[in-house]
Amino acid sequence: MTSKDKEILFFYCGLSTVSYQGGPKAANQQSLRERILHLKALDTALAVAKTMDDQKGVDIQILRIEDLTILTEYFVIASGSSTTHVRALADEVEKALEDLGVRPHHREGFDTGGWVLLDYGSVVVHIFLPATRDFYSLDRLWEDAEKIELPDGE
Repeated sequence: MTSKDKEILFFYCGLSTVSYQGGPKAANQQSLRERILHLKALDTALAVAKTMDDQKGVDIQILRIEDLTILTEYFVIASGSSTTHVRALADEVEKALEDLGVRPHHREGFDTGGWVLLDYGSVVVHIFLPATRDFYSLDRLWEDAEKIELPDGE
């Protein structure tokens, strides 16, 4: 295991990287922290997309928007075929991420089911009915965002 691997492992596990010889200097810790947080955000976005794909979510997109706004790093946008399906997708995303120890900071739209928003800080999930998605057109609004390729099968 290289010292860089140790730094990443120690930081990811929340352990003090200064406690072993050769720990990173303070200047490097911020850079390492940013890389870890970015990876965790991407992993979260991919887990959301996979969960929605498993539950038959439609037109799933991951948009990397961190260079365009300070709101969040990623949007995950998908559609459900009915209000029941939209709510079920949201419920499954919450369950899957809770199993990984991630809880939403905020959730909106469960009452109406036309647009459910789950805010995980670095990842914001939008689940729409098709007509609502067309009306608000977040895909077009954030067209300058980098589109993240979904792994095969999604």
